[in-house]
Amino acid sequence: MAPEKTRDGLDNYAFTVDCVDPFCELPGNKNGRDSFSEEGDGNKLAYCVTDVPPWYLCIFLGIQHYLTAFGGIIAIPLILSQGLCLQHDGLTQSHLISTIFFVSGVCTLLQVTFGVRLPIIQGGTFTFLSPTMALLSMPEWKCPAWTQNASLVNTSSPEFIDVWQSRMQVLQGSIMVGSLFQVLVGFSGLIGLFMRFIGPLTIAPTISLIGLSLFDSAGMNAGNHWGISSMTTCLIVIFSQYLRHIAIPFPKYSKAKKFHTTRIYIFQMMPVLLGITLSWLICYLLTIYNVLPSDPDKYGYLARTDIKGDVTGRAPWFRFPYPGQWGVPTVSLAGVFGILAGVISSMIESVGDYHACARLSGAPPPPRHAINRGIGIEGIGCLLAGAWGTGNGTTSYSENVGALGITKVGSRMVIVASGFIMIIMGMFGKIGAIFTTIPTPVIGGMFLVMFGVIMAAGVSNLQYTDMNSSRNIFIFGFSMFTGLTIPNWIMKNPTSIATGVVELDHVLLVLLTTSMFVGGLFGFFLDNTIPGTKRERGIIAWNRAHQNESDNTLESDDVYGLPFGIKTCLSSFTWTKYVPFCPTHKVSTQDDTPSSLDSLDTKTEPNKDDAHIIVGVAL
Repeated sequence: MAPEKTRDGLDNYAFTVDCVDPFCELPGNKNGRDSFSEEGDGNKLAYCVTDVPPWYLCIFLGIQHYLTAFGGIIAIPLILSQGLCLQHDGLTQSHLISTIFFVSGVCTLLQVTFGVRLPIIQGGTFTFLSPTMALLSMPEWKCPAWTQNASLVNTSSPEFIDVWQSRMQVLQGSIMVGSLFQVLVGFSGLIGLFMRFIGPLTIAPTISLIGLSLFDSAGMNAGNHWGISSMTTCLIVIFSQYLRHIAIPFPKYSKAKKFHTTRIYIFQMMPVLLGITLSWLICYLLTIYNVLPSDPDKYGYLARTDIKGDVTGRAPWFRFPYPGQWGVPTVSLAGVFGILAGVISSMIESVGDYHACARLSGAPPPPRHAINRGIGIEGIGCLLAGAWGTGNGTTSYSENVGALGITKVGSRMVIVASGFIMIIMGMFGKIGAIFTTIPTPVIGGMFLVMFGVIMAAGVSNLQYTDMNSSRNIFIFGFSMFTGLTIPNWIMKNPTSIATGVVELDHVLLVLLTTSMFVGGLFGFFLDNTIPGTKRERGIIAWNRAHQNESDNTLESDDVYGLPFGIKTCLSSFTWTKYVPFCPTHKVSTQDDTPSSLDSLDTKTEPNKDDAHIIVGVAL
């Protein structure tokens, strides 16, 4: 999942493209007023989704998208390294970072080429972290005490390698099996059924609890040196909030204007990267001048940049990640059920990202076959991530959707370039090794901002509901509180679950210690059973936000049709109209349009026909 949702009202653009004409209309701005810049072209796109910018612009903006996703992607292996007992193995951490960049690039190319075909980046998802850490916190997978002591860890010993690889293998198998559910839901078209019963009061606690459940990881990392972590947090906040409207002049050359300057909103484009880099540099200076303590037992030692040893020197220049590089995956039933909770959350997030991306790239709203294909391809991406051994899955990145509105370049060729850049970066071992030398307090400072934004992004879904309703206040408050209370109690009393069936005990332990599952389950059940109108529940506003039609957009077939003549070949077969992910798929008109939703406002409770569907989805 991505950390932040971005809507039409984005801030000033961060990159200006000279001498590009004509411009595409950006949907959602009918009155012609400027919502992006002060120069009157806020409702224009320099390049629409099917346009092909110059190659140098594709590379530049592709690097920008890579840097925008940098913070979210790199945070995942650094968090996983704690549960995998890899805190003191910088070289393996670098391999994990390289692998997740490589797989993210491959999945991005698959999504843009054969999936939903919108300019949207694929990367690691935070929705998998909660069930993953819950699985690794089980008694049988807790790290041995000696792995927490750097002086006792021999990273090349067979015993240590078996410790972390056995944990990675069970994660791989669980992710691969769990991802098959997403493939089934996507390519079968069942995602429409899920979205019919999942509203803002289910999504809000689910996403919010992802950020809240990771507070311990943020606190542990930041607590290694609160001064450094606070500095990192302050820098990110200053860059992203206070300086985001300040444009920095950069030299530029064009045939028409020769050498001139162009103003780039650098602070708005990459605040996380700038904050981490500056704090990292300060920690390096404090290290070489011995301001930070060199004694491992003293407070602040973990803020040094030399504690990982010569990991950069030992890392190979070129390393090609491959499936099964950590061994043969194994399957844990408890892990599979935990991952399923993350898969469902990821699918819900992605559907919202598709609609937001279509609005900001000048494309028509995605048709059902494109959404089905996108969810299915994301499932394949999770399958590949499990096979390669990232310890995580893949999902659509919301912050990169926001970058489309900032740059006003909606071409999917830019995302193709970004995908190739991530693949190339993932094959250079030195790059991943450099990232592992980031001090843990700097990472902790980044987590304080990132996890807070994830939590707030979840709460923002309540804007669609009537929060003056005591019904909605009860559902959200109860879901949030139980999502924190029950996992906390189970973590402290793991032996309290004793059904007599070991496998069932493990499944219940993982699910009940996953905050987003507990909170989301209560939110889903209560929202669909407690009487309330569609307007009160936020269903009408939610569907309107995801179905707003717009004029002056590209034809749907040009954007969402399959490439390389595949659609032409499929159109010659009549049976393809019954395949939910084919562009020739025909669907009957559903009563879920904005106009028909208004007529449902008088409905106070689920009808009789919905009851068996609700039960089926819950099961």
